[in-house]
Amino acid sequence: MTISANEIKRIRSLSQKKYRDRLGMFTVEGEKLVSEALASSFDVLEVYRRDEIGEEAMSRISMLSSPSPVLAVVRKPDVFKADSGIGPEKTSKGLFLGLDSLRDPGNLGTVIRIADWFGLDGIIATEDTVDVFNPKTVQATMGAVFRVNFRYTCLAETVKSLTGCGGRVYGTFMNGKNIYRTEVSTGADSPVMIVIGNEANGISAEIAGLVSGRLSIPPYPAGEPGSESLNAAVATAITVAEFRRRLVNP
Repeated sequence: MTISANEIKRIRSLSQKKYRDRLGMFTVEGEKLVSEALASSFDVLEVYRRDEIGEEAMSRISMLSSPSPVLAVVRKPDVFKADSGIGPEKTSKGLFLGLDSLRDPGNLGTVIRIADWFGLDGIIATEDTVDVFNPKTVQATMGAVFRVNFRYTCLAETVKSLTGCGGRVYGTFMNGKNIYRTEVSTGADSPVMIVIGNEANGISAEIAGLVSGRLSIPPYPAGEPGSESLNAAVATAITVAEFRRRLVNP
């Protein structure tokens, strides 16, 4: 199998969001991710294998420091758009994540993987959240990107719609109530969203003013934090795990 210089250039361009948007494509690398893509509903346009195109060609199209044995080009689906119809305001129950301006692609990928592990009903992200099809994000999801409902939209409007129809929205704050001692809705009877804020600045003032409850993860020993704060993905995992625990053991 031969691969032309123009084809290599096109694939390499997908490392940048503007070309992913323009061409409507993104890449996945590695045996596991490519197999996940092929088994999903996503449209896999082409698969390139190192033993077919050669070591040099694979290193030129790879986005990784150590090229993997296989890379696939996948079409971006429409379900990630704001008007996809996926969202907590469109259902009578469920547990969702709201992402308020997450900027680190590795964090976003890990959050998507967490949502997949805990069976969340979807993720709603602000439009300035890092691109879900960033190669580092896709890699960090370990295939979860092909299974988790995800969309970009105006998070504030979604929060207003959700609370207006009887749902609950919780946010993670340094000065919030102890999550282990606070009663919360789990999403079993009404839609619930957990908002995770920006890595540096936390949840924006606009969203903070709309949440139903402010939660915090206490350090141990209480009142003696060693680090200033938790990583956004770590905080997501702890918070979601507690909500799921409450659902199983109310």
